[in-house]
Order: sequence, then structure tokens, then C-alpha cells
Amino acid sequence: MKILYAIQGTGNGHLSRAREIIPYLKEKGELDLLVSGIQSDIPLPYEVKYVFKGMSFIFGKKGGIDYVNTYMKNHVNRFINEVKSLPIEQYDIIINDFEPISAWAAHFNKKKCISLSNQCAVLSANAPKPKKEDTLGKFMLNNYAPTTSGYGFHFKSYSDTIYTPIVRQEVRDLETSNLGHYTVYLPAYDDERIINKLKLITDVNFHVFTKHGQSTYQVDNISVEPINNEAFLTSMASCTGVLCAAGFGTPSEALFLKKKLMVIPMKSQYEQQCNAEALKQMGVPVIKELRKKHIPDILKWILTDEIVEVNYPNRTKEIIDVIFENEDLKRDTYLNFIQEDQFKVGA
Repeated sequence: MKILYAIQGTGNGHLSRAREIIPYLKEKGELDLLVSGIQSDIPLPYEVKYVFKGMSFIFGKKGGIDYVNTYMKNHVNRFINEVKSLPIEQYDIIINDFEPISAWAAHFNKKKCISLSNQCAVLSANAPKPKKEDTLGKFMLNNYAPTTSGYGFHFKSYSDTIYTPIVRQEVRDLETSNLGHYTVYLPAYDDERIINKLKLITDVNFHVFTKHGQSTYQVDNISVEPINNEAFLTSMASCTGVLCAAGFGTPSEALFLKKKLMVIPMKSQYEQQCNAEALKQMGVPVIKELRKKHIPDILKWILTDEIVEVNYPNRTKEIIDVIFENEDLKRDTYLNFIQEDQFKVGA
């Protein structure tokens, strides 16, 4: 069996999850990897057969997507050529983690494409949604990487096909402590904006990880350094709390490590708005954006000791087994139908 596992390369959560999934996919057949996107900081320690630019959203500096830069760095003709160049017909099964090249190649070639992502869970009718309707955001999420079936990940299991997060083994193996600092990762805000707000909170040390610079420096009680997997995990394992965007990977890991968590969803990013609503329902404090008027909310959070309890067991192998068992069952049902139909026609 030839398997294609296609992974979104924008952000770090998709590739972090892929590192845990790949060994189990390798057990199922001949595996090829595809990565598209240009904003990841996590290396993938496996040979990647297909590397595409894809369609990436570029993080801005004011809390949302930089749409001008996104438009400049994404080319429709290049995207179409990448879709056409992918030999999707070679594969018996396509597993897709919110990756558009393989999704659209499968769509145009009428091949089944199975979603395995947080986005799939977010779109489920059973998952929490923000009170304010975002028609455009929902449309983008539905059509960015269209698939034929899906298995999702969310902060809670909202249905039989939605699983709790895959927490990477290096996080599961961390020894936790509390050294009193707060780990901050808000990639859609620039350093200056973060520093100007957090420095209003004195007597608290903040470790800020940034995508907007290459140097490490200190401003009063705030240390700033470029995002680095090892340094980030060290900081998170020893922090009191985590202040981050409402993505999926970092909040999941913070909850697993039993750290206090506060999230700021990116503006005009429907998936993060949905994630924020789910976290809010679980008891995680959410603020709309990083502004001076929200400093009292951050300070209130810092002064509390409330930690949201979760149970995220390692079920990665089980999830992969379920997917392939279900696909084999569908394939057998289809073959039986064809054979029975042929028998009737022959009679």
C-alpha cells in the first residue's frame, strides 16, 4: 500500500504532531511525505519527498494575519502548477493535515482524501463555535484543504471521531517545575507591542519567544529570544503560566503540563476563534487582543492559581489503526458490492 501523508507547514503544531504520527504510518505501508508552507520553526527528522510553497498565511505584527504580505508571497499560478505536478494517482490512501496541495489534487482527481487535523474537529457540528458568526472565515476553513472524510483533534472529545490532542513525546518526557516566570508566544504581535504592554506588569518575569527577530535581549523584566524548540520547551516546563495565541499545539501542551493558561486568539482567524471558545468553556481565560485595557485581566490571571485539569493519554497508534481499519472496511464493502452487482448482471 502506498500512503501519502501531507502536512501543513505554516505554524509548528502540524509538524510537531506529524513527528508522532509518521512512525505508525510507516508500519501500514510505503510512506511518502509532503510538506507545504513557509512559516514553521520545527524540523521534521524524516525524508520529505514533496516540498511546496503551498498557500501560507503570514503572521502580522498587530494580532492578526498580514494580508498584504500573504498576498505578495502567494501566487495562484504557482499553486495551480504545484497541484498539477503532484502524482496523486500513485497513492492508495492520502492522509491530510490541513494541507491544500494534496487536498486539491485529490479533489480534481476524484480520490479519497482523509483529514487528520484540528481544523477537521473545529468544523464539526459538535464542537464549540464563537457567538459571532464569521461566514468568510468558516468558508475559508471549509475550502482551504477540502477532504472526503475526517478524524479530528480538539481540547476535548466532542464526538467519536474527535480525539484529544496528540502530545509529542518530548513534551510528555519533560520534568516540570515552577521557577516563577511566564512563557509568552504571540507570533502575530511584534516584540515592541508585546514589551510595551507586559512591562506595565512589574515584579513578574516574562520569557517572550518571537518570530520577528533573530537576536536575544532583555528589557526590564522581559527577556526576548527567537523561537527555538528546545529553549521554548525548557521555558514552558519551568514556568508558572503560558500566555499564547489560541492555536492548538501550544495550548494543548500547556494544559498537559498542568500550567496556567491564558490565550489571545488571532484576529479574523476563525479556527483560533473556535479554539478560544472551546478553551473558554473549559475555564481557560481568554482576552480579545493585547491592549492596555486588557492588562488588568492579565494581572488577575497572574494572581490566581487556577489550573484547568485535562487527561490527554497517548492514543496515536490507536487512532492510526482506527483510520486504516475503517478504510479497509469501506474498501471491502465496495468490492463486495461490485462483485454482487457483477453477479446479478451476469445472471
